[in-house]
Amino acid sequence: MNDQLRIMEIIDRPSVPPASSVQPARAALVKRTTLETDVTASLNLDGVGTCKASTGIPFLDHMLHQIASHGLIDLDVQAIGDLEIDDHHTNEDVGITLGQALAKAVGDRSGISRFGHFIAPLDEALIEVVLDFSGRPHLSYSLEIPNQRIGTYDTELVREFFSAVVNHTQMTLHIRQLQGGNSHHIVEAAFKAFARALRMAVEIDPRRASRIPSSKGVL
Repeated sequence: MNDQLRIMEIIDRPSVPPASSVQPARAALVKRTTLETDVTASLNLDGVGTCKASTGIPFLDHMLHQIASHGLIDLDVQAIGDLEIDDHHTNEDVGITLGQALAKAVGDRSGISRFGHFIAPLDEALIEVVLDFSGRPHLSYSLEIPNQRIGTYDTELVREFFSAVVNHTQMTLHIRQLQGGNSHHIVEAAFKAFARALRMAVEIDPRRASRIPSSKGVL
């Protein structure tokens, strides 16, 4: 009888996966210092969407919060830049550092879904984002932002930010405006759509959790 109870206990006991099957943390920390800026970016791809952003550019901080919240990425970006000149250097270098951190966190891209696609509405604005962790940097960008500035933020810098991310993450990124008339809505919808597409692309595909998602075997 005791032997039968012991057998039943063993059968009912939940199995613990071997240590080798536990997915390592997909996190990265990158610090980049130039004569113009000093930027530190840390992130965890498997986070819950927490964000600390202090770049000296309030609208950029707001957009980084969108990436974290809607991408479910824990993100901390701290930057000091030559804002007395303008926002360009800091905006671009934040994009560069974030791109490097993303590339470091996905590593050789083993197990990721690789592709992401999302269409985000924000009132009258509707923005489509498609991305591929292809290893080949390419940006197609067709936002038509009516105003030169959103608050104090120069809207030309939206493209510069995404170009920096693309080049240093080594991804293909398409951002397409389907509808929109309000500058703030257009840009915020673009960042939200990017965040959701990014989340889709970096999530682990359980059917090939340890393999690189390419017929070539490398990305």
